[in-house]
Amino acid sequence: MTTSSSVPTLNDDQQASLAVLQERESYREYYRNEQDPLPDERLRWRAQGFRHLTHLIPGESVLEIGVGDGTFRRALEEMTHGQNPVTSIYLGEKPTGFPDESLLSAEEFFHLEASGRKFNHVVGLDLLDNRNCGDFLTRVLNALETGGQAIFFVTNPWNPILRLRRLFGLARRDHRQLLSRPQLYELMSEIGFIRIFAVFNDFVYGLLAKIAPVFIRNASVLAENVPSLRWFAGGIIVHGQKPGDTVREPVQLTEHDELEKAISFVIPCHNEEMNVIPLVKGIRSYYDRYIHEIVLVDDNSKDKTKQVIEKLQQEDPRIKPVIRTPPPGVGNALRDGYAAATGKYIHSLDCDFQHLLPEFRDMYDAAVKDNADVVVGSRFSRMSILLNYPWLKIVANRGFHLLFNVLFWQRYRDLTNNLKLSKREVIESIDITSSGFSANAETGLLPILKGFKVVEVPISWINRTPSMGTSSFRLANVGMGYAEVLGVLFAQRFGLGKKKEK
Repeated sequence: MTTSSSVPTLNDDQQASLAVLQERESYREYYRNEQDPLPDERLRWRAQGFRHLTHLIPGESVLEIGVGDGTFRRALEEMTHGQNPVTSIYLGEKPTGFPDESLLSAEEFFHLEASGRKFNHVVGLDLLDNRNCGDFLTRVLNALETGGQAIFFVTNPWNPILRLRRLFGLARRDHRQLLSRPQLYELMSEIGFIRIFAVFNDFVYGLLAKIAPVFIRNASVLAENVPSLRWFAGGIIVHGQKPGDTVREPVQLTEHDELEKAISFVIPCHNEEMNVIPLVKGIRSYYDRYIHEIVLVDDNSKDKTKQVIEKLQQEDPRIKPVIRTPPPGVGNALRDGYAAATGKYIHSLDCDFQHLLPEFRDMYDAAVKDNADVVVGSRFSRMSILLNYPWLKIVANRGFHLLFNVLFWQRYRDLTNNLKLSKREVIESIDITSSGFSANAETGLLPILKGFKVVEVPISWINRTPSMGTSSFRLANVGMGYAEVLGVLFAQRFGLGKKKEK
C-alpha cells in the first residue's frame, strides 16, 4: 500500500478543494455533536440506507470519504456485519481504533486514480459543495469499479426552514454552498454518472424532533413522498452509478444449516415475463443451498410468462410451475401456490423483488436466531428505505395498521407486504378467503391472531421501473378489501358474527 509520505503534495487547486471538504466535515461534526437531536440513530439509519440502496453483498468494497471521528464508519461496519471491507478517507485528524491499512489520507484521495485502486461503492455525508463539487465527483467516479454506485447524504438547500434561518442569520457557522437537486442532476450527468436520482429524505430535525422524535420519524415516511411536503425534508439522498454492467459474482448468503433445502419459494406471476428469469437466477445465485423448490404461479398471464416458466422447469427440476385458470387474483394465486409447496418453510414474494434479494438474509437470520414462525419484510420499519412510493398508498397502509393495532392491541408496521417467510404449519393453519391483494392482509394478520410469533425486518422499496412492467394494484379496490378483512377478523375475534364465506 502507498504510504502518505510517498504521496505527492497537493497543488493549489487541490489544496483549495481539500479546504472545502475539511470545512464541510467540520460543520457536519459540529452539527452532529451540538445540534442533532438523534445523532447516533441517524447515522445508523444512513448506514442501513446505504446498504439497502446499493443492495450490498458480502465482499464488496466500500470507500467512505470524510471519516471524521469514525462514528459513521462504525455504523457501516455494524450494519454490514463486518462482511464488507471499508476504507475511509480522513480529511483532518487521523481517527483511532481502525486498522491503518483501512485508512487513507486526504493526499492519497487526491492521487487515488494514479494508484489504480477501485471500490465497489462510495459513500459520504454532507460533503457536496458548489465550490468544488465538479472536481470532487470526478474523483469519486474514477475511484469506482465499473457499475459501482455512489451514495451521498446531503442537506436539502430548498428546505424553507433552512432558508429562513439563513435569511435572518440564525444558521450559525454555516458557510456551505449547497447544490439543489437540478444542479446535482446536471453536474453528475456531465461528469459521466448514470442512473442518477436525488430524493428528499429525513424530517427528523429541529425542535419538533427533540420533543417527539419517534412521532416525527414515523411521519417522515409519509412526508418524504408527498409532493407538497417533501420540500421541508432535512436532507437529500443522492445516487449515481458508474457506466457499465455491474459484475457481481455469485455469492451464497446461506450460513444457516437448518435451512438447507428447506425453503419453498412461492411467487405469483401475472404478466411478468421480464422479471421471472432474473428473479429465479438471483435466488439460485444467493440462496441455492436453501432451495427446496421454486413454485412459479402463472396467474392467467397474457404475455409469455407461462412459456418462460416452462422453459425454466426444463433447466432446473426444482422449478414447480402452477398454471392457473380464471378467475385471476393474488389471493387465488397464493392459495394455489401454497397448496403446491412442500418445503419446511414457505417464502412468498412478488416477481419484481429481484433487487431485494440480498436483504432476504435478514429474514432468514430472524427465522433461525429469533425462532420466528413468520418473518415479514417491512417497508415501514424505522430502518427501511422507501423511495417514490405513492403517498396515498402510504396513507392507506398506515391507516390500516393503526386500526389493526388499536383493535387488536398489537404493534406491527407492515403486515400487508407479500414478502413473508412462514413455517409450513403456519400456512397450513390459515384460510385465505380473499381472491385479490387483500389476501396479503390475511397472511399477515391471521398468524398473529392464532398466536404465532411474527417478526418484522426492514427492507427497501424503490419505485417499480418501466423495465419491470406495470403493477395491477388498485388502491380503491385493495383498500376496501383490507377494510373488509379487518372487519371480518374483528367480528370473529370478539364473537360479533360468523366467518364470511366466499
